[in-house]
Amino acid sequence: MTRHFLELTDLSAAEARRIVARASALKQLRDPGYRPFTGRTLAMIFTKSSTRTRVSFEAGMARFGGHALFLTTATTQLGRDEPIADTARVLSRMCDAIMIRNDSQAQQVELAAHSRVPVINGLSDMHHPCQMLADLQCWFEHRGDPAGKVAAWIGDGNNVCHSWIQAAKKFGFTLRIAAPPGYLPSADLLKAAGLSVQMVASPADAVRDADLVVTDTWTSMGQEAETQRRLAAFAGYQVDDALMGKARPDAIFMHCLPAHRGEEVAASVIDGAQSVVWDEAENRLWAQMALLEFLLVGTPSS
Repeated sequence: MTRHFLELTDLSAAEARRIVARASALKQLRDPGYRPFTGRTLAMIFTKSSTRTRVSFEAGMARFGGHALFLTTATTQLGRDEPIADTARVLSRMCDAIMIRNDSQAQQVELAAHSRVPVINGLSDMHHPCQMLADLQCWFEHRGDPAGKVAAWIGDGNNVCHSWIQAAKKFGFTLRIAAPPGYLPSADLLKAAGLSVQMVASPADAVRDADLVVTDTWTSMGQEAETQRRLAAFAGYQVDDALMGKARPDAIFMHCLPAHRGEEVAASVIDGAQSVVWDEAENRLWAQMALLEFLLVGTPSS
């Protein structure tokens, strides 16, 4: 049966842990002779701009001996309203996997329903599961197993926050979320997470004695018209030195990037000693490679 990766719940807890561990192993090995994807092609559909998603998938396929195709609405029939189901039927007869980065989780589900090959969510309006794998890899590498620990999410209850919600239950840590009214995460996802996730009243309540603090931009792609309203709504939600000081002394800071210094995070935090954002960004490569390997050939036992 074809496996897809549209959200973190598409993996069992054991599979998710295995992929994260494999990502770290690939990072340590950096074996140029290991090329399991020779002759294989990944179709990458982008309707939204990208730096880390595009480069990590493209570079990962190249490292594995494969090839990646960069497809946009401007250069394909998707831009002329070809049904996504037809695109799936065609691409999955020519390529070995499809990655899509767009605004619609529902469209990704439709793409997967008509694809013969694995479909991977490179970002949607609801989830960013590939980012989550890289973030978990980074947490494991810097502080060990997150089970039993506390992460604090500060800011918009967006797609990345949704993936953190799913990760809390799957990896056994507690996630505290501080978000302003009108920007709360999905109620359905919160309900599914149960006691693994706590909504709290303020950023200070979220970060108190937390092992990890994470945030994201207040204005994501496609929301530029809302910038001023969002800046007003998120006033008081900046992760600065005072807020980080309420977390554990060895707490680390994450941000999926791009970052806006002086808005959601102070420059002194993201560029400071507790920040692991550059390792986090690099891990998009290794996590993507481990995921592709899992979906196409299976994860090696060693």
